[in-house]
Amino acid sequence: MKKLEDKVAIITGGSGSIGKITAKIFLEEGAKVMLVDLSENSLKDAVQELNSEHIKYCVADVSNTAEVEHYVAETIKLFGKIDVFFNNAGIEGIVKPIEYYPEDIFDKIISVNVKGVWLGNKYVLPQMNDGGSIIITSSVAGILGFAGLSAYVTSKHAVVGIMRTMALEASSRKIRVNTIHPSPVNNRMMRSIEESSSAGHGDEIRKQFEAAIPLGRYAEPIEIAKLVLFLASEDSKFITGTTQIIDGGMSAE
Repeated sequence: MKKLEDKVAIITGGSGSIGKITAKIFLEEGAKVMLVDLSENSLKDAVQELNSEHIKYCVADVSNTAEVEHYVAETIKLFGKIDVFFNNAGIEGIVKPIEYYPEDIFDKIISVNVKGVWLGNKYVLPQMNDGGSIIITSSVAGILGFAGLSAYVTSKHAVVGIMRTMALEASSRKIRVNTIHPSPVNNRMMRSIEESSSAGHGDEIRKQFEAAIPLGRYAEPIEIAKLVLFLASEDSKFITGTTQIIDGGMSAE
């Protein structure tokens, strides 16, 4: 039997590299999937690429209450239930010391990465089947500090607090809640951080990041997706309230 047979999953940040590859393996494991993201064109491209009758999309800003309520309602309308919520949407901001960090960008990151996670949990949880699973994307930056990334680091630490609270509040319904903490991932977000760190010298910045990872490279999106699949499936039915680290040894002491 497939690991997610007859399950319904919502994936926010659904047209990004991690969201899309996670949707692919969820579909392969028997799930029906609702992709959520800001760009309709990107969502359409993702759905076309994945090419399944069991995938739909909904355009939404995860930091907007009405739009969060809408993607939850659309999932129930189209699929009838929710079993898995991959609360994955997030933005990186820019790289600058705190004293030079623009307040408006800080506010935007907190709005998407923290409020967006909180709103998603708030409106998904009442509709989720007992025994379901919520997986929140944090980061190795939710465990460690990184100079120049104060807003991102703050946001990724904050969602750990949301996760731990939700794990306790949802335990009576046997709903599991966990965070994942990837190292830098080989995707668009890291290209943006590399370039913001030193314009025109992204390759050098990448080498510096990779040198800080004991396994010597960035994670690939599929490696993150496989961890999400484990947490979404019954294989992890006694795991809740945890920080699942997938960082190539970055946080080893």
